[in-house]
Parts: sequence; structure tokens; C-alpha cells
Amino acid sequence: MSNQHLFRKKSISHILKDAHSREGEHSGLKKSLNVVDLTALGIAAVIGAGIFSTIGNAAASGGPAVSLLFLFTAMACAFSALCYAQFASLIPISGSAYTYAYASFGELIAWIIGWDLIMEYAIGNIAVAISWSDYFTGFLGGVGLHVPTYLGIDYLSAARGYHQATLELMRGIPIANLPDTVREAYSAWLSAPVIGGIRIIADIPAFSIVVFISVLVYVGIYETKVASNIMVLLKVGILFLIIAVGSFYIDPENWHPFAPNGVAGVLKGVSGVFFAYIGFDAISTTAEECRNPRRDLPRAIIYALIITTVLYIMISLVLTGMLHYSELGVGDPLAFAFQKLHLTKLSGVIAISAVIAMASVLLVFQVGQPRIWMSMSRDGLLPRSFSKIHPRFKTPYFATIIAGILVAIPSLFMNLTEVTDLTSIGTLFAFILVSGGVLVLQSGWKKNDIPANEKGFQVPYFNSRYFLPVIWAGVFIVLFYWNRPEISMFFNTARDASGNIFPASFAWHLLLTEFPILIFIISAMVLTWFGIRSQLSLIPVLGLLTNFYLMAQLGVTNWLRFLVWLAIGLIIYFSYGRRHSKLVN
Repeated sequence: MSNQHLFRKKSISHILKDAHSREGEHSGLKKSLNVVDLTALGIAAVIGAGIFSTIGNAAASGGPAVSLLFLFTAMACAFSALCYAQFASLIPISGSAYTYAYASFGELIAWIIGWDLIMEYAIGNIAVAISWSDYFTGFLGGVGLHVPTYLGIDYLSAARGYHQATLELMRGIPIANLPDTVREAYSAWLSAPVIGGIRIIADIPAFSIVVFISVLVYVGIYETKVASNIMVLLKVGILFLIIAVGSFYIDPENWHPFAPNGVAGVLKGVSGVFFAYIGFDAISTTAEECRNPRRDLPRAIIYALIITTVLYIMISLVLTGMLHYSELGVGDPLAFAFQKLHLTKLSGVIAISAVIAMASVLLVFQVGQPRIWMSMSRDGLLPRSFSKIHPRFKTPYFATIIAGILVAIPSLFMNLTEVTDLTSIGTLFAFILVSGGVLVLQSGWKKNDIPANEKGFQVPYFNSRYFLPVIWAGVFIVLFYWNRPEISMFFNTARDASGNIFPASFAWHLLLTEFPILIFIISAMVLTWFGIRSQLSLIPVLGLLTNFYLMAQLGVTNWLRFLVWLAIGLIIYFSYGRRHSKLVN
């Protein structure tokens, strides 16, 4: 197949024409969502594990300055959110970043981002389901209802915990002195029933919540939005209660030093923080179920970003003010902080809020994934079954069932809580492509393809020629001021015994261990040059730069895993999608 076919674009006029033709069919999706519902879906997706779990480790690494990490992440998201808003207004179709890439970059790039979204939604929801199970079983234990340990843990964690506990016991360490997680895993392994030589260990709560959420999403978008709105009201109300009570126990001394480990320490928590922000992509997947998508989608994306960012910053400041940052490296930092200050009555409230928050994240992700598959199926890149709409419930029922199975079964047996980096890298990649797509739309390549009466919301134009040099100067000043010791140490370690800077061995080591940063530096230089030379729009350029920088912070291992996943996707594309694409046939 020629490059022309691989990068063949689906014109915006073609996409809108197909959408209008489907609206008259009985197979169309039900339009039930307004701006309040969409904003609630965004908040439901973003306020979850980040605020109840990963914020603790992020604060332990970055100190009180973790609040700046949320601010920086929000800025990166804001650039991308504005780009999402333009696409959502222009192309109100369920495919989200996949559809936007199809219109701006062509079919191959669209497949890559679609395959990337499959990864981030599925793996992200497995991790969220497992985390929800931990909070739920903990909440039940707090009220006297105990789930057998072998039915509340995955097989891999139980096996690892048993092995670790056995080694420690052989060294003479009492079982009571082992960490709680290890003792629970050890107990689960020993107490699990054995059938045919196999221990029956499975995370039943994680499986059950995914099944329940999948059934709710299958039944209809109206039922989904009602559940989402209720859960958002409850968890936001509880978070404001936590902020109000916690603010009375803030000790300003805990905010000093503000950034104990510099920029590097703050950025260590970037994967856990950014893990939540896939919510903006999830909002756009519901475009065909909005009553007025051109008006409401851009508003909802921006409203959700503002509300969630304010909540994250307030929680991080209260949390690091209540306790010294060095004490917060735990899995449940909010509950830990209130227990540490003997405010035990709020621990149950926090547990309830966490259970609701995790369930709402699952709900939104399980809504988003089938609708992306549906769009890919409509274009012929996936089998036709994925785009079938239920005649009664008006939902993509087959895709919903498959999405439920893909998340529910692994959540029984697998421990994927360590792959938030992989999900974050997928989210950042989607944000990069959407930001780049707006640059394509604003260029001469696609202007004639946009109907004059259907442009909708557009990203405000600021000339990069005048702003980028000033921004880069400010960045260098801040980095040098905060990281002078690290810069000095870097140049000291970069010298060999003879005093030569950057010997071949060090350069090779740097290339192998820091190639994401090197790729970012080269790309940033090229993009800055083009931005200044061609007077590109500043906001999408900053979206590309900030998201690429955050992506470069996720390490070599995650980049390699990501590239392997994309390679698998390319094999599927060239063996099926390429031959069945409607643009080719």
C-alpha cells in the first residue's frame, strides 16, 4: 500500500456528512447530555486515584511544591483542553482523539492513537478497579464486614507476598513485624482453597464493580449520567468537607522547605498526577450523545479542568500543611493524615468518598472506550460488530460487552497498579497529537476543508514569534535557580579521570538512559524554530512542548513498553485494518 493510502485523511466534510446521515437512522445514539452532565463526567474521571492515593507519594518526593506540579499539569492540560475543545466543537463525533487525528494526520496516525487509547482506557481501568477493591474491602472491614483475604487480592500479589513473608520468617522476623500488605498476602495464600493443585485466589470486588459498571453503561447513557451526577455531587461535597476541616490543622512550618528536592523531586510524581487527566478525552467520546455538542463540549472541558485543578491544589496544600511531606509516602494519604491527628471520625467519610470516586472513574472510562472502538469500526479498521447499536438502549452494546470483559477478567488475577506510567504516557501522546492537529487545522493545509458555518469554538491565536523566546528565557532562569546543585553535580560526573568533559562512555550511558529527554530537547528546538519562523499559534505549540516534556519524564522503561504496544497495534493494522478501511475500499 502506498504512503498516500497510509496517510489518507478523512475530510471534515466527509465526517460531518456521515454523522448527519446517521442521525436520521434508528441506530443512532440517544442524545441525553447537557453541559452540566458533561462537566460532571469530566470531574468524575479526573477526581479519583490521584487525589486519594498517588498524591501521597507525589508529595513525599516533591514536598509542598507538589501543588505547583498540579498547577503545571493543569497548564499543560489547559493547552490541550483548548485544542480538544476546538476539535470537539468542529467534529462532534464519538471517536475523540482518534477521529481528530484521522481528519488532520491521516489513517495510520489515527490507528496509532486509537490503539493507544485502547491501551490507556483498558489498563487504566484495571488499575482503578484494583484500587477500588482495596478501598472497598477496607471500608467493609471498618464496619465489621470482613471479605476473605483470598477473595480480595489478585493471585500475583498473594504469591509475591507469600514468598517475601516466607523469606522474612526464615530470617527470624516475626510475622507481626511485617508490613500489612505482606501479612495480608501471606494470609490469603495460606487460607485459599486449593482445587486441582491450584489455589483459588481472585479479586472478586474488582471484578464485581467492573461488571456492575459495564451493565450500567450497557443499559443507557441516561442512566449513566444520573449515576455520574450523583457520585460527583457526593465526592465533591466530601472533598470540600475534608478541606474545611483539614484547614484548621495546618501548620505553616510544614510548608518549609517548599521544594526540598527541587524540580526533579516535584516531577517524580508526574505520572501519578497525570494518570487522572484522561478525563478530558473521555468527555469528547460522548459527543454524539450531547444535545448541543458544539456549544456544550468546549464549555464542559474547560469547566471540568478549572474545578478539578482547584480541588487538587487545595487538597495538596491542606495535606502538606497538616503533616510534614516526609510522612505522606503512603497509599491512603488523606486517611493517614486524619488518623495521625486523631480525627478518626473522618476516616470513614474519606473511605466512602474514595469508593465513590473510584467507581465514578470506572464509569466514565467504561463509557469512553466502547465509543472509540465504535468509531474505528465505522471506518472499517475494526470488525463491524463493534459499531452495532442496541435497538432499545441506543448504546454500542457489543463494544461495551468486550470492554467490560477486557477489564473485568484481568482485574481478577492481575496486579497492574504499577502501570500508571504506561497509562500516563498514552494520555500524553493523545494530547500531543490533538495539539498538533490544531496546528494542522490552522495551517493552509486544511482551512478550505472546514465549512464556514461549522467552525465553532477556536483556539485563540497568539503569535509564537513574540512569546516563545520570552517563555524559554523564563524557563531557563527558573531551572537554573532551582537546580544549581544538580547542574554542578551533572558536569562533575560528566568528566573522566583526565578532566575531559563528556567522554564517549558517559555519552553512550546518557544516550541509553536518557533518550526520552534527548528526544524532547531536539524536538523542542525544532518546534521552537518552526514556531518562530512560521508564526505558529502559541497555545497548541505550548501544548506540544509541555506534554512532550512530561512524557519525557516517564523514563526509558515506559517508553519501551509503549513502543512495544504500538508495534503490536501496527501488526494488527497491516493485517486487518489496512485491508478493510472504508477509505481504501
